[in-house]
Amino acid sequence: MVPAGPYRVNLAIREGRLVFDITTEAVEKVGEFHLSLGPFRQVVKDYFQICESYFEAVKRLPPSQIEAIDMARRGIHNEGARVLQERLEGKAAVDTGTARRLFTLICVLHWG
Repeated sequence: MVPAGPYRVNLAIREGRLVFDITTEAVEKVGEFHLSLGPFRQVVKDYFQICESYFEAVKRLPPSQIEAIDMARRGIHNEGARVLQERLEGKAAVDTGTARRLFTLICVLHWG
């Protein structure tokens, strides 16, 4: 039986895999699972590229063009969240908002 949430999730990259270490707030181990980073590589790369474009755009482009780039950035971010939800299927139930936040953390782990 899985203990009731809320949960603590520690994310790491180990041996080229994304590791989810899940505990309760009382730090009781709930589970750990590993995901291949392969399915995330392209969307993370695309996300970094669009973020770079956005940071350059805010320096020199009109608001309408910045807005268009930001919409594309959000779309790529949503795609990353969708990929994550697919990869977590059968392992963890994650809503869209949480998947978006976790995708942000995955990007940070890739960058770091």
